[in-house]
Amino acid sequence: MACPFCQSKETKERKAKTKLGYRTFYCPRCQRKYNERTGSPYNYLEFPTEIVFLVVLWRLRYKLSLRDLAEMFLERGFEFTHQSVLNWEKQFAPLITAKLKMKRKHKAARKIHIDETYIKIKKEQFYLYRAIDKFGNLVDVRLSKTRDLAAAEAFFKKMVETVGHKPVESGCQADI
Repeated sequence: MACPFCQSKETKERKAKTKLGYRTFYCPRCQRKYNERTGSPYNYLEFPTEIVFLVVLWRLRYKLSLRDLAEMFLERGFEFTHQSVLNWEKQFAPLITAKLKMKRKHKAARKIHIDETYIKIKKEQFYLYRAIDKFGNLVDVRLSKTRDLAAAEAFFKKMVETVGHKPVESGCQADI
């Protein structure tokens, strides 16, 4: 593993592991010790990366409350507060969604259905754009305060970036 401090490839794995079981290394060039997570956003966590990832994923996917998640993991032997869950969500949700988008790239069907609707959030009206492929998988979503050409173009541009190709025209006429 290359040294995250000096990028030297001449590092040596040490026998010692961290409290969480991660491998440790020594760099003879800069004489620093580091572990597998050094330089990553997960470096200073007191819990295994997999647990934090699972907490954030469950929070995003199943809309569980902060306290419910903390209680569920307490039953599994991991003790942390609901505030920790909130902090992890703020810190790691963008990283997780970026990784999931990378996995989705080039996996959506060529035929994509687009939906636009408005929703109210805290008494304000927003426009929700959604793209769903022919198998029912969510391709992309965008929330916008305005319903104009710029918002629609921004959504389409982002969607094409996500799937990696332009969708085919369905031939359906929209209700006008």
